[in-house]
Amino acid sequence: MMRGVRGATTVASNSNQAILAATQELLRIMIERNGIVEDDVASVLFSATPELDDTFPAKAARMMGWTRTALMGFQEADVQHGLPMCIRVLIHWNTEKSIDEIQHVFLRDAAQLRPDLATDHEAGE
Repeated sequence: MMRGVRGATTVASNSNQAILAATQELLRIMIERNGIVEDDVASVLFSATPELDDTFPAKAARMMGWTRTALMGFQEADVQHGLPMCIRVLIHWNTEKSIDEIQHVFLRDAAQLRPDLATDHEAGE
């Protein structure tokens, strides 16, 4: 069965270093919590809000060794009052886990996107 796991985080600045570090942190947590291995991944979608244009967030996955997985980046919709400085990730992977076993990850200010899924640590408390 193919499932999707969502994640999002925010960054303090539009810099190569900040974008890649935050994306790698997010990916590591998503991978660890869900037991994801690259061989089971079909694709990963990355989006970033319009002001984050210093580098591609998908580069973070390549730097972590995901060299065979299909990665695609997009600009997030520029919605009024949307969360700024935000990177979102959607991993599609083959797993036997039920939908209730999937652990989505929302870090920093992105915890407000899904407060029902964010833990106190992720919410920055």
